[in-house]
Amino acid sequence: VQLQASGGGLVQAGGSARLSCVASRRTFTYYNVAWFRQAPGKEREFVAALSWRGDNTDYADAVKGRFTISKDNAGNTAYLQMNSLKPEDTAYYYCAASGQGIARMLTQDAIDYWGKGTLVTVSS
Repeated sequence: VQLQASGGGLVQAGGSARLSCVASRRTFTYYNVAWFRQAPGKEREFVAALSWRGDNTDYADAVKGRFTISKDNAGNTAYLQMNSLKPEDTAYYYCAASGQGIARMLTQDAIDYWGKGTLVTVSS
């Protein structure tokens, strides 16, 4: 499965952006999905995850209440809606898919597929 992320760009603090992640195969339907991010000079970190049935989510504390992960199985696409953006949200954002549980995805060990990053820059 190939994942293609898009939707990054320059956003003012307090603004919103939506990232998309399109998968190349219909089997994407049965994968749990997640978003990670990597800020300049920092390690890649977990942002959000969603089970393939859509019945279980997890968010990093830094984004809870501001970001929402979702998935459109019909369109082979996952999304990350980001609201109330802060300068510290500036990073490359990566989508990921895994056949294992979202709890394992948090550590990145269980990721089966990675998309290329899309840069989100939040100006103050």
